[in-house]
Amino acid sequence: MIQWTEAGQERTAAWRSALGAPPPRRVVVADDRMPAATAYRLACEGTALLWRGDFQGARQLLAAMGRRCKPAAPGSGFHRHRQAQSQRARTLGMLLVPYAEGHVVPLRRAPDVREACAEVHGADAPPAVGPLRELLGLIGAHEWRRKGVHVPALGARVHPHHGVFSPIRGEYVDLVAEAPLPGDRLAFDVGTGTGVLAAVLARRGVRRVVATDLDRRARAGARGNTGPPRPGDPGGGGGGGPFPPGGAPPGA
Repeated sequence: MIQWTEAGQERTAAWRSALGAPPPRRVVVADDRMPAATAYRLACEGTALLWRGDFQGARQLLAAMGRRCKPAAPGSGFHRHRQAQSQRARTLGMLLVPYAEGHVVPLRRAPDVREACAEVHGADAPPAVGPLRELLGLIGAHEWRRKGVHVPALGARVHPHHGVFSPIRGEYVDLVAEAPLPGDRLAFDVGTGTGVLAAVLARRGVRRVVATDLDRRARAGARGNTGPPRPGDPGGGGGGGPFPPGGAPPGA
């Protein structure tokens, strides 16, 4: 749950975060009158901003806050870079939007996000509050899933689910599509994601491809992209881990 004071009254709502972010401890109400510098300072101090203004204004404020986030200094190393990225995510995650029942965002000029939210949070959802940055990510993921990503090696489109890596870079796909194979009896695709590599291997004539993944969204998306698993094939992470039993035979 998340708590805040608005118009002199204590308010509460369910907390919504598909990424598992914890609810903020301090929340203030904000709208289009709040300057970006003030919003950024409050967010850096750990105070979340519950937006009551125009939805497009919230997007503009989020972009302005992002421009104020300082990147790691060049040459500071991977650890410092990761620290800066983590701090940026925490800061920008402090701009919150409300959800009414049924995944409706009750803000001026808010888009219809019901379908995008239902894909991740389920059809039935109570009123809630969550980060705007995550909502924008859901909208983008919904468009990827709806339109799909064209994969030249397949001659088809792959439809990634939210939270699953989208094959927008084709180097590794082309490698699997073109590299010599030791055999065509059996192949394992561990951590299949969208299932794109499993589909490429099947297209190349591998007689049996076992694709596994620990993430349920990845498994659901891979089944949609490649078809349901055959009877007796491992489900890919239900309880036995990502690695199927046995191993690829020599010269498979």
